[in-house]
Parts: sequence; C-alpha cells; structure tokens
Amino acid sequence: MNHQSLWAPWRMAYLRGLDERAGAERLAGEQPPRNFLADYWQHPARDREHHVVHRNEHGMILLNRYPYSNGHLLVALGEARPTLLDYDAAQRAELWKLVDLAALLVRRTLNPQGINIGVNEGRAAGAGLPEHLHVHLVPRWSGDVNFMAAIGGLRMIPDSLDGVHDAYARAVARLD
Repeated sequence: MNHQSLWAPWRMAYLRGLDERAGAERLAGEQPPRNFLADYWQHPARDREHHVVHRNEHGMILLNRYPYSNGHLLVALGEARPTLLDYDAAQRAELWKLVDLAALLVRRTLNPQGINIGVNEGRAAGAGLPEHLHVHLVPRWSGDVNFMAAIGGLRMIPDSLDGVHDAYARAVARLD
C-alpha cells in the first residue's frame, strides 16, 4: 500500500480552538455533554432498555449502540474517570476482570474468529466519551470487512441490539 501525506497546517489551529471553546462553554455555565455511561450506571432498573448485559458493584458490560460489528460490547467502571491511570490498581484490576468476562461472553455467545479489544483515551485518540474511560470489545470474523464497508462506506450489522442483548443475557445466566 502506498500512503501519501496530506499537509493541512490550518488544522492544528482548529484543534487547539476546540479546547478553547470547551473552556469558554464551561465558563459560560453551559452543560457538558451528557455522560450516558454514568447515567446507565445510576439506573440499574433500566438495564434492559440500556442494553446492559452484566453489572457488578464495580462496573458494567453493555452493548455499544453504534457497533462496529455485531455484538460490540463496552466495559466501564461505575466511577467516571478519563484515563486508565486515573483509576488505582485495584480499580484497574476490576476493570480487566470485567473485560475478561466480556471476552468470555463474546466467545460463548457469538463464537467469533477473533476479538479486537481496545481503549481510546482522550478525544484525539478517538474516545467518543473522553470523560468516562471504557473498553471496546469488537467481535471479528474473516470477511466482515467487505465491499460494503470498503466501497459503500456501510457496516452490515446482522442482528438487532435487543436480539444480541437477549443472547448475551442468556450466556450470563448460564454462568451462574
């Protein structure tokens, strides 16, 4: 593959301006974006509606509403912090226990050929919710990126969120 660089020096001024505008909004008393993970954490009675497949006293595993592939899970601790190192060692251990459980659920429920597991820290790294660190688990199959994604710019998600949630819930019930 032959990559070329596109130089856009004006872009850095734009990126720096994003932080300045965010600071101005806070000073003006504007509300920050709603943290849906914190909201979901505070309302366990609404777990089915929010597609939470498992929770414990430390955190939760839930479906991504905008999945990269079928069964894409998020893992988050209940306490919102922006980076992995903002949590202490015991909290990080609990996060990774939940990631281990999520990987087990993906394997038992969907039997993918692989799983991408990753953390995006900060907006520049792709975090859509930079104030609440979370881990992505994306089930993968050979051929899941095909002409629809490459040519058409479309992702094919073959099941509904409710259907996948129910499949994960059955897998969680079998663990007990």
